[in-house]
Amino acid sequence: MLVFKSKYIFFFSLIFFIASCGKESDDTPPDDNGNDTTDINDGCPELIRVIEDELAMNDLLDLVQSQTLKYFWDFAEPNSGMARERNTSGNLVTTGGTGFGIMAMIAGAERGFIERDDVLERVLKISNFLKKADRFHGAWSHWIDGTTGQALPFSQKDNGGDLVETAFLVQGLIAAREYFDGGTPLEDSLRALVDTLWYGVNWQWYTQGQNVLYWHWSPDFDFEMNMHISGWNEAMIVYVLAAASPTYPITPEVYHNGWARNGNMVNGRYFYDIQLPLGVDFGGPLFFAHYSFLGLDPRGLNDQYANYWEQNRRHSLINQRYAIANPKNFCHYSDSLWGLTASDDPEVGYQAHAPFGFHGTDNGTITPTAALSSMPYTPEESKKALRTFYYYLHDDLWGTYGFKDAFNLDLNWFANSYLAIDQGPIVVMIENYRSALLWEVFMRNEDVWNGLELLEFYYENH
Repeated sequence: MLVFKSKYIFFFSLIFFIASCGKESDDTPPDDNGNDTTDINDGCPELIRVIEDELAMNDLLDLVQSQTLKYFWDFAEPNSGMARERNTSGNLVTTGGTGFGIMAMIAGAERGFIERDDVLERVLKISNFLKKADRFHGAWSHWIDGTTGQALPFSQKDNGGDLVETAFLVQGLIAAREYFDGGTPLEDSLRALVDTLWYGVNWQWYTQGQNVLYWHWSPDFDFEMNMHISGWNEAMIVYVLAAASPTYPITPEVYHNGWARNGNMVNGRYFYDIQLPLGVDFGGPLFFAHYSFLGLDPRGLNDQYANYWEQNRRHSLINQRYAIANPKNFCHYSDSLWGLTASDDPEVGYQAHAPFGFHGTDNGTITPTAALSSMPYTPEESKKALRTFYYYLHDDLWGTYGFKDAFNLDLNWFANSYLAIDQGPIVVMIENYRSALLWEVFMRNEDVWNGLELLEFYYENH
């Protein structure tokens, strides 16, 4: 429950950002002001606990996973079985979000929230729909009409193949292929169908003969969008799958030159006394640590550029430390109310949120999926945020499909929306924290291991 007085805070200047970088004394976070309602900023709403009954943490995690799963199970587009982009999307379904949803359903089956045979039937329905849907040199579009299978434009020139969304979808399909490992005719047919689908993606086409993968291709605009898939961001899984393809594999040079930018994606600087291996300063939005690692196991994963468990753990910790430091003095930012990533936004509709303007802005908008989907990396920090979201903000933030997309206490704004790409990682990454289920099933795939070997990844003991 919130008692509110409105206020608006402008962005800090670039001068403040420069003064805030590196291992400096002003990186030291202040004392925790968590949910202490006697120590709040002037004009901030008071945080009041509204759910008094304390659930055991395992029961709370069950509740969050099962409620959030309903987005993909109960609210799926009925003809295709795929995930709607958001709760107002009608027949418009999303490829990447469907991949996340498939993995969420696997978690639900393993937890007993839904029946395993029913999940098998749903994934077969999705796969048969995808077999007939529009494809562009093997890649699916970002958005598809769930009733017809026709591509729907994401933007004027983005009306064809989207290789990143395709990779997120394939990640989920491969996880399902490995999870349904029985000898029944239906499970045999699913495995064969998944192989047919993802072996049809022509990753080589999306290089244009260069040492980089391109995000989009359009039958009307060709490669006119000209967007390289280059690190560091959410898209490492694209290169892993492209290298893993038995039919259209890329060479290691495409990974090193195109994704790693010949080493230029390395960071190595310190933020809040934490060294960040890769990416922009302060890490950027937290979905960078989630989307490629719903199935791809980061525990002990290394290549010449980074240890990927440490990359994601440190990125998540820096994101939380930024909230503790709260340089822009937003309401109740703390060790128990944190999480900047891309989400719906009260000012511009949808945008990325990140510290100090690096691949996103910070206007006081917190997104539950950010902290919750980092639970494998930061279990205690993420659980603190979970408790605030559920016990204190429940009346405004909790709904039919779990936590709503985002909120901004400075503007007294709570989203009414749910997005597939935000709900899916909550279920999957909580499950990876609890049992490593999706990591373990995805990593059973022989092609994935071949791709990692080609790119010279290796695993340390974990």
